Amino acid sequence: MTEIPKEHPRYESLMMREKIVEGFNLGITSQQGLIAQGRGESFDYLISEHTTECAACAERAAVAFLLLAERPVISVNGNTAALVPEKIVALADVTGAKLEVNLFHRSEVRMHKIILHLKAHGAGEVLGKNADARLPLEHDRGKVDKEGIYNADVVVVPLEDGDRCETLVKMGKVVIAIDLNPMSRTSLASHVTIVDNVTRAIPNMLQFAKDMKQNTTEDLRKVVDCYDNNKILSSAIYEIHERLMNMAVERGIEWI
Repeated sequence: MTEIPKEHPRYESLMMREKIVEGFNLGITSQQGLIAQGRGESFDYLISEHTTECAACAERAAVAFLLLAERPVISVNGNTAALVPEKIVALADVTGAKLEVNLFHRSEVRMHKIILHLKAHGAGEVLGKNADARLPLEHDRGKVDKEGIYNADVVVVPLEDGDRCETLVKMGKVVIAIDLNPMSRTSLASHVTIVDNVTRAIPNMLQFAKDMKQNTTEDLRKVVDCYDNNKILSSAIYEIHERLMNMAVERGIEWI
């Protein structure tokens, strides 16, 4: 991994790039995952690379859904495994969720490597390799575990593709997405959309889970019932607009 001084103004972003490249070298992240990382980074810049108020609200609601769920599952792809392996394993432990590896660019070798990577960071059972069920999708993300995503009532889908997200919603599952683009198909289809970087969202959710673990079912349902994803998406878009406008004003650029 390249040595990057902590004083560098882009330190956090550059470290994420290094982790993704390291994941690629380990056979965890795909070539296409490198492109996806760059796309997400551009949206992260638009929210000033921090957790916004609306993202924190979504993260809290997501945890409430997980804690109320009977069969929660956290789906893991290569980028998520490369960026936040320890935190996602810890989040599954605290919320009682199962971990399942699910890949668009699937190979048995890559599945095996990601599962071993998660286990090296504390995971117990990790589903996905021996997929014995099928979502109504033509590509490999349709291959799922019957005791995991297929029968889940709540599914967390970090860094998701839109068609699987839409399919899961049609199957009656509560879908929690982590997506920096508030206008993506995934963001628009999900029940809870966290417009935040996965490197902040998962640790934030872990802390919320620890804080809310002892909450009563009634208190958790209050969080869920008052949550409005449309308002969250609207707030995220507004925050992006305000940031761009303020940056333009600061640099003397006329805002039309």
